[in-house]
Amino acid sequence: MYIKRILLAIALIGIVVCAIFAYSIYGSIFSPNTAFENEKAYLFIKSDATFEDLKNEIAPLLKDVNTFVAVSKRKGYNTNIKAGHYTIFKGMSNNDIINTIRSSNTPVKVSFNNQERIENLAGRIATQIEVDSLSLLLAMKNPNFLKANGFTEETAMAMYIPNSYEFFWNTTAEAFRDRMYKEYMRFWNEERKAKAKLLKLTPQEVYSIASIVQKETAKVEERPRVAGVYLNRIKKGIKLDADPTIIYALKKKSDDWDMVIKRVLYKDLEIDSPYNTYRNAGIPPGPIFMPDISSIDAVLNAEKHNYYYFVANIERFGYHKFAKTLSQHNANSAAYKRWISKQGVNR
Repeated sequence: MYIKRILLAIALIGIVVCAIFAYSIYGSIFSPNTAFENEKAYLFIKSDATFEDLKNEIAPLLKDVNTFVAVSKRKGYNTNIKAGHYTIFKGMSNNDIINTIRSSNTPVKVSFNNQERIENLAGRIATQIEVDSLSLLLAMKNPNFLKANGFTEETAMAMYIPNSYEFFWNTTAEAFRDRMYKEYMRFWNEERKAKAKLLKLTPQEVYSIASIVQKETAKVEERPRVAGVYLNRIKKGIKLDADPTIIYALKKKSDDWDMVIKRVLYKDLEIDSPYNTYRNAGIPPGPIFMPDISSIDAVLNAEKHNYYYFVANIERFGYHKFAKTLSQHNANSAAYKRWISKQGVNR
């Protein structure tokens, strides 16, 4: 009888111990284990991350990192890290967190516009996804890719249509570039290609003209009229005489992209550069800037008029005065030059 009581006590103790152990296991797996107060937090796991890297990255988000490690090993995640961008919600358990970082890579929004060079674009993208700017630049300027798709190093930027896109954070440089080519092809739909064809321009030439239009005016409503001026000049075989191309040529020749030029001087017009539209007829070899979609569409839907010249309007800042004749333009230009000289702007 006494032995039976001892055995029963041992059994009861065993049951209690097992229950406590089971509860502990259950708790480590299914109990909330987040330490942040916001509704959600974001976790970025690099492509070459080790489990130790992940542990250090996620530790500030957790109440108990040790239980997270234990459950990770139990579920085999510690040997199968998944790179990406993940959203961890307040109150998640270790089980929820591991399931999330195993299979719920969340896209990030990648936005870009108004870049001066493809180098600037690569730098801009590198701040938004994992890949570095050098890898992006090498992919963007890859000569085999450019040749296969009808681009040159000068026109390479024309492939990138400024907008917001969704990408996985751990997208490779080549995958980013290839996706942007698909977006380029989607943007240049049949309607836009037909409009470019009517203008006797390629999509890349439209982009280059749009880059000049963008630099000439910040007023979206004025861009179709400015575009019309350049198209009129092209039709007549008149050089574009676009000051923004001179500024670009000066920066490119000096390799000083931080140079600030508020006023183009007569001596600048002599610069030996294919981008100098005062010396060279036709469209520059590539864009001088990344234009907005509004500027691209302004070229495709340019205002039909008989203007061939324009100059800044000192009576309506931000806008321009347009002229049909050289004499009228010279009068407008002289007024502008007198005004700018009074402002003390020499460069």
